[in-house]
Amino acid sequence: ASILDLHSGALSLGKHFVNLYRYFGDKIHDIFTEEDFVLYRDVRQRIQQKIAQVFGVSPSALYLTKPTFFSRMNSTAAKTAHDEYWHPHVDKVTYGSFDYTSLLYLSDYAEDFGGGRFVFLDADSNKTVEPRAGRVSFFTSGSENLHRVEKVQWGTRFAITISFTCDPQHGIGDPVL
Repeated sequence: ASILDLHSGALSLGKHFVNLYRYFGDKIHDIFTEEDFVLYRDVRQRIQQKIAQVFGVSPSALYLTKPTFFSRMNSTAAKTAHDEYWHPHVDKVTYGSFDYTSLLYLSDYAEDFGGGRFVFLDADSNKTVEPRAGRVSFFTSGSENLHRVEKVQWGTRFAITISFTCDPQHGIGDPVL
């Protein structure tokens, strides 16, 4: 698994992180454009509006929180415990500030990768989300939504995680280039 935190520029690389913004310096504009960040902000705002609507929360009461990250998962063996994405977890416990979690899938289950489905673990039944490019899944981040991701068996699964908090002290601004 690899992640890229859009705010810090941290890219996981095996057991280490590389700061892409620092590494590339001014040449980062060859990798990311201002239009990329405008697109990100538009998508983030649309997801924020939808979460607010579905959960009956004012959009202004939802604050973007960190980390916001792209993830790439494939069948490569985990190099660190952080690479073991398939373990059941609760986002509020893992990240602290998350109140609402969203995932925007950027690749298709069964076409681009096998395995890698998102599974909510429930005492009565499990519910599985099959990733499709452009599909957004969102949920409250507490213990009511214990979940995991199946191990990717083949191919590569891409997604972006964008999360929100109701605590303005944990709120952050959109990433900027």
